[in-house]
Amino acid sequence: MATPHVAQRGPYVIEEKAGKRTWCACGLSKKQPYCDGSHKGSGIVPVFVEIKQDQKVAWCGCKQSGNKPYCDGTHSRLPQS
Repeated sequence: MATPHVAQRGPYVIEEKAGKRTWCACGLSKKQPYCDGSHKGSGIVPVFVEIKQDQKVAWCGCKQSGNKPYCDGTHSRLPQS
């Protein structure tokens, strides 16, 4: 399994409307935190999510969360680059 690229060392906090989203799991998308197809050939696939009601979502930006696609604070434990 390929290792995802750390897109951001913190969450993408977004007021989302109800509906379907495709979260970028590879970290290469230019439309973070959403998938734009940049994962092709990486061995990493996006995560499909249905948001049932309008709400604030903290999408994982480091792509290392144990609760993908949501931030669980893992970014605070990543080694500094």
